[in-house]
Amino acid sequence: SLTHVICHTCFKRQERLHRCGQCKFAYYCDRTCQRAAWLNHKNECSAIKRHGKAPTENIRLAARILWKMEREGSGLSEGCLVSIDELQNHVDSFGEEEKKELRADVESFLEFWPPHCQQFGMQFISHIFGVISCNGFTLSDQRGLQAVGVGIFPNLCQANHDCWPNCTVVFNNGNHEAVRSMFHTQMRIELRALNKISPGDELTVSYVDFLNLSEERRKQLKKQYYFDCTCEHCKKQLKDDLMLAVKAGESKPSADTVKEVTQFSKDTLEKINKARMEGQYHEVVKLCRDCLKKQEPVLGDTNIYLLRILSIASEVLSYLQMFEEAADYAKRMVDGYLKIYHPNNAQLGMAVMRAGVTHWHAGLIEAGHGLICKAYAILLITHGPSHPITKDLEVMRVQTEMELRMFQQNEFMYYKMREAALKNQKIQVMPEPSNENAPSLFHKKE
Repeated sequence: SLTHVICHTCFKRQERLHRCGQCKFAYYCDRTCQRAAWLNHKNECSAIKRHGKAPTENIRLAARILWKMEREGSGLSEGCLVSIDELQNHVDSFGEEEKKELRADVESFLEFWPPHCQQFGMQFISHIFGVISCNGFTLSDQRGLQAVGVGIFPNLCQANHDCWPNCTVVFNNGNHEAVRSMFHTQMRIELRALNKISPGDELTVSYVDFLNLSEERRKQLKKQYYFDCTCEHCKKQLKDDLMLAVKAGESKPSADTVKEVTQFSKDTLEKINKARMEGQYHEVVKLCRDCLKKQEPVLGDTNIYLLRILSIASEVLSYLQMFEEAADYAKRMVDGYLKIYHPNNAQLGMAVMRAGVTHWHAGLIEAGHGLICKAYAILLITHGPSHPITKDLEVMRVQTEMELRMFQQNEFMYYKMREAALKNQKIQVMPEPSNENAPSLFHKKE
């Protein structure tokens, strides 16, 4: 759905992109991006033209992998620790439904694959699809906010899972906006340390979002990656008590009341997803408010069902320009997240950034600046100083710091100037809410 609004080389979102004249499928910022893509697009271009349409992203990725093998062979290229032949595919563990999907993918692939190209056996093609299924990384747009595709990076497939990892993976689109090309940075995927790692310690990453009960995470890992998680957080069910917290105090709610409100929350989340898909954002807000009224007397501040509703409410209200109410929900969401997530977690950093921007838009400059600084400190570790989103945050940090100084010197004048600025320029529309807060690192099965 994003192929015509995002450049196929640098993944930058543009209003007007240049379309490939041959396949009519690929879009680019300019000739520079088109030339940079040609090595990978060349075979795909003629295959799409011959096939009449572009296949799914998994089929396109499988084809790109095999064209690369055709060009370079299947041996190890420079800097590569493992070949794609050696990666785990888990095809033997597939259930009937997954085997059916795999057969359909292989059939579609064979229809797309040109007859004049090197032919590969059915077993090897199945291996490639298995590898994509359980080793795929999500690729995001240049701002890191929207999932746009899937990629395979063999070296990173060597990192095992831990729900409380010591590393994170981030996709960095690089920077091609510098005036002189010698200052351009290349697109790359990075493995970044989240804290000090001792020599001999295994490097681990998390394949799933931590904000789920240990049982749910284990189910998800078993379903997609075919292993039983034995990390400390799963074995000891650490943080589960926080994620299921109920209101403390003298009038502690009964088990039946908690069960009823939890079920109501799950039902509401389903209704919210449906309303969001249809773009009925005012209906989403109503559902969130009604749900919060039920949740607040019963569920604790770190309960994941409360946090999920707060997250959706703050995002959708920001989009509807109702910033003050959005800021209140965002603050409560962040307070809960800080007690659950690893202090250097990418999802946490993105949530804190979103909350900071919401407070800033609401005119709550002190809280906004504080949250933006906190997000910047986290994303410097998880994304690194050269990532476009970190650079955006740095600009916001400088801007809010300047506004905060003005606010502290003369509060009255600050609000007057803010009011005048808002009258003279159109208020910036927040990005349209999506069902995913931020792209997850690992490609989810559809």
